[in-house]
Amino acid sequence: MKHLLLSLLLITPMALADFVVITHPSGPDAMEKDQVRDLYIGRSKQLPNGQSADPIDLESGDALREEFHSGVTGRSQAQLNAFWSKQVFTGKGQPPRTLGSTAAVKAAVASTPGAVGYVTPADVDGSVKVVFTP
Repeated sequence: MKHLLLSLLLITPMALADFVVITHPSGPDAMEKDQVRDLYIGRSKQLPNGQSADPIDLESGDALREEFHSGVTGRSQAQLNAFWSKQVFTGKGQPPRTLGSTAAVKAAVASTPGAVGYVTPADVDGSVKVVFTP
């Protein structure tokens, strides 16, 4: 029994790490990690195919959001909060809009040309296009 519990504890963090970056079907065919990062920290406003970008984030405190930002932007939740507070205060930018679930992110991306978001691989269907897998 101890071995099963230990195995589950070791597997669980890997399951939480599973995310893919998605776009509207009219979006680019692929994106590099630095391109995704630049969209989510306001350095870029366009997708690689020239479309105006609409990045969508999950709400603060979501485990997938923390995994995404740790792996892609290299920032913790506290660092993101400080970064966006400064950007907003100085008038240099606004954070991506947030939604409360991966289902909401997928629906918004599927219905919005230029939208980009991240979801679990299990959330992906024909309504969106996977453009980055870590």
